[in-house]
Amino acid sequence: MQLRRTLFWDVNYDAIEWEEKYHFVIVRVFERGDVEDIRQVRRYYGEEKVKQALLETRFLPLHRLHLAAAVIDEPIEKFRCYILRQSNPGLFPY
Repeated sequence: MQLRRTLFWDVNYDAIEWEEKYHFVIVRVFERGDVEDIRQVRRYYGEEKVKQALLETRFLPLHRLHLAAAVIDEPIEKFRCYILRQSNPGLFPY
């Protein structure tokens, strides 16, 4: 699988174990990748692994959470990161 190296700027790209670290790769691509990167990940890992990784992740930015929900066709209420976000509200905006 060939993904842009800039997505993995903080790790050694050549040392990534694609099969063992699938959760990390999927979440990173959905967090920072473009449409083509997301397509490649879905083709490589399959729909079930992508769905599992996204539903179990602890954090996704809100705009990427909505994208992930649309891609895997699940409501955002099923995502762990959404539930955690609701449990820890931010400061009250005055």
